[in-house]
Amino acid sequence: MSRLAALRNVYALKIHQSAKLLFVRACLLLFHFERSIRNGDFAAAYDQVRSTRITELDPSSSGSVEQICHAVDLACVWYWKQVLCLQRSAVTCCLLKNAGIPARLVIGVRQLPFRVHAWVESNGKIVNDRPYLREMYAVVDEC
Repeated sequence: MSRLAALRNVYALKIHQSAKLLFVRACLLLFHFERSIRNGDFAAAYDQVRSTRITELDPSSSGSVEQICHAVDLACVWYWKQVLCLQRSAVTCCLLKNAGIPARLVIGVRQLPFRVHAWVESNGKIVNDRPYLREMYAVVDEC
């Protein structure tokens, strides 16, 4: 999604206050997780995702799976650095759990060519990436 398309989404749809709040929370979490991941402290990022409990903080600020994924996508477009899949998935997973939606961060690996990838699943369905990832990657961890 280009920045122009993202800008059109923000203004043309006249996002509700809760969607704006989700966008801001996604931006803040992107920054938070970027510090841990870029410093090589994957354990801290992993622990934060794992320790985030499924609770609903504020019904007016929570959203559906689609709204949360959309807010994270917009935040990734506007973020001033490249967003890694682990960073994006950690943010998505935490926001989903905060909204009362069960979510799991999944890390998979592929041997040839060697690749590692992270995505989020909710109720057994991949919510922030292509639906066929489990066929391409061997799952090495979930939290």
